[in-house]
Amino acid sequence: MNDSFRLYGYRESGHAYKIRLMLNLAQLPHDYEEIDLSLPRSERPAAFRELARFGEVPLLVHGGRPYVQSNSILLHLAAHSGAFEGEAPGRIERVREWLFWEANRIGFSLGNLRYGLKFGGADASVLAMLRERCEDDVATLEEELSDRRPFILGTTPTVADISLCAYLYWADQAKVALPPAVQRWLGRIAALPGWRHPYDFDA
Repeated sequence: MNDSFRLYGYRESGHAYKIRLMLNLAQLPHDYEEIDLSLPRSERPAAFRELARFGEVPLLVHGGRPYVQSNSILLHLAAHSGAFEGEAPGRIERVREWLFWEANRIGFSLGNLRYGLKFGGADASVLAMLRERCEDDVATLEEELSDRRPFILGTTPTVADISLCAYLYWADQAKVALPPAVQRWLGRIAALPGWRHPYDFDA
């Protein structure tokens, strides 16, 4: 049976970083191909265009089958590897809640704020809206983690942590200050065997 992994990503994408980090943390060997998102979609590699349903990164090809959307891919990898998923049905439901929250909150607010500041082109009023949302999102995480539990669901990390943390390692590029409990939590994730900063991966 073909159990190979090939990840198509972009090193400036926090969504792609989530998957590369998960593969590393779960010790799942994989090939990687960088996709230049500055190219028009029609000019991106044919193999990528044929498999990426929405034309976006990340795209994971596992055993010849394509998987898209970062948080959905995280759940697939967790189920496949038995790592970072949550040990009981009640916990996996809470994992899913955080994944949906991340997609609508941190993944949207911080991801777009960072992009607008780093690469330009965003209207000042849009950036102000994104900053306000981002500050609210970080405050939510700070309140959640204020009881000093090690990870978002308790004593062990799950894919919820991997999803939530991704763009936060670029908070400085968005000029977002991270409060103490969030910083401690990010430090615990960074101490996991196999962790790498987004820019520590080869392009």
